[in-house]
Amino acid sequence: QVHLAESGGGSVQAGGSLRLSCTVSDARGAYGRYCMGWVRQVPGKDREGVAAIDHTGTTSYADSVKGRFTISKDNAKTTLYLHMDSLKPEDSAMYYCAADPPLCGLGPGSLYEYNYWGQGTQVTVSS
Repeated sequence: QVHLAESGGGSVQAGGSLRLSCTVSDARGAYGRYCMGWVRQVPGKDREGVAAIDHTGTTSYADSVKGRFTISKDNAKTTLYLHMDSLKPEDSAMYYCAADPPLCGLGPGSLYEYNYWGQGTQVTVSS
């Protein structure tokens, strides 16, 4: 019903920038009415919610990325973005686009679990 496709990952030196994009295809025609976010994961570690944006455009960020990352969306293009500045080696991870959780936010727990996920795009930051 909902297909998410990420792009824009790659390798960059510390201090650099990248912009991730996530194109959304929603057979229900419901794009824009639910929360979307970016989640990252490093092998062997738990997933970390990075940023989320609800249907009103209200955003939330993990403390580790506040002031450096910006989440946004273009409803006309049904695309979600994550602009990442001042990248650090610890930002290296697989980044996933995700959509439509019961509750919008970065909190732990099943209520914040997204129902739809993309395949992920790798971000590698070298020192």
